[in-house]
Amino acid sequence: MNQRIQELEQQCVYWVAYEETYEFHREKFAELIVKKCAGIIESQDVDPAFKLRMSWAVKEHFGVKE
Repeated sequence: MNQRIQELEQQCVYWVAYEETYEFHREKFAELIVKKCAGIIESQDVDPAFKLRMSWAVKEHFGVKE
């Protein structure tokens, strides 16, 4: 698996003390991936209005808020 994906995955694992186990939050993982994708679009050297529209479209499609 790509190192970047593994880093995002690690941000979504939480310790659940009362169960003494770790829990993986899929929704948080998906949200982080969408935000990273939108960030890649925003960092491109293209028309600023275009990249903002494209970034917004990706987040809107997946229901991710800022």
